[in-house]
Amino acid sequence: MAASNHDYYEVLGVSRDAGTEEIQRAYRRLARRWHPDLNKEPGAEERFKELSEAYQVLSDPDTRTRYDRFGPAWQQAREGAASGAGGPFGAGGPFGGGGGRRVYVNTGGPGFGEGRDRAGGFGGADFEDLLGGLFGGAGRGGGGFGRMPGKDQEAEITLDLEDAYSGGQRRITLNTSGGPRSYEVNIPAGVTDGQRIRLAGQGGAGSGGGPAGDLYLVVRLAPHPRYRVQGRDVTVDLPVSPWEAALGASVQVETPGGPARVELPPGSSSGRRLRLRGRGLPDPRGPAGDLYAEVKIMVPPEPTPDERELLQRLAERSRFDPRAHGSRR
Repeated sequence: MAASNHDYYEVLGVSRDAGTEEIQRAYRRLARRWHPDLNKEPGAEERFKELSEAYQVLSDPDTRTRYDRFGPAWQQAREGAASGAGGPFGAGGPFGGGGGRRVYVNTGGPGFGEGRDRAGGFGGADFEDLLGGLFGGAGRGGGGFGRMPGKDQEAEITLDLEDAYSGGQRRITLNTSGGPRSYEVNIPAGVTDGQRIRLAGQGGAGSGGGPAGDLYLVVRLAPHPRYRVQGRDVTVDLPVSPWEAALGASVQVETPGGPARVELPPGSSSGRRLRLRGRGLPDPRGPAGDLYAEVKIMVPPEPTPDERELLQRLAERSRFDPRAHGSRR
């Protein structure tokens, strides 16, 4: 193993008194980020090797103790001590000819002749073989750098409000790098804009026999010609006649769950909002949203002679001035 000039604790981002589990968690998190099979940035492979070197040293109690004592010279201290020579490096110094033990790495060839001493680095050894098993794999047999889970992926899907309201099984087709791919998706009733639906095991493929990642579908609600949605609340226009607005009426209103009736109070002006509790988008974990019927007064586009006469009489007799009343509803 080549000696690193970086502090292994800083490499893994842990404190010097970190426990074994904390070191392992830090390594797994960073290794997934910098694994060269998953990260194509320049320098990712070198960063991954440095992380693995730091983990190998700090995850073993013996090597960690030597590293804490001797720092970057921990490895030579071990070899010097094994030679029986005086001092941490032996009589010949860290790389002297005074008897420091040579350690070879089997490259799979006929014997150990192709190896190099440990002070000289990895020699001809395959780096993948040295790291095999760190993620539960076994070198080459485990698939390169060991067993690695696939990346989670995200994709957007667009739903009509009616589909979001009722939910149910839907067949979704996405354009992937490998071409169109279809999924059977269970849409939760009342799904909202921005909500994520998880498809376990449908994300990026794992390596070395590792499990596939998950696919998260981000819901986007399509604009609707009738409804306006905010969270789980739904707003709909409620067209009424001038006499209904003035005298009051029981009026039918459309909701995503079907028609309902709302009581229009007398003297209602355009813009007044009537609340129908629980008639918005449902919520499996709590109360449903509300529906707001917004009054919109409509006049006959072509009044009949009778309507025109009545309207004329009203105009002559009424003292109501809408401009003086402002926006009062």
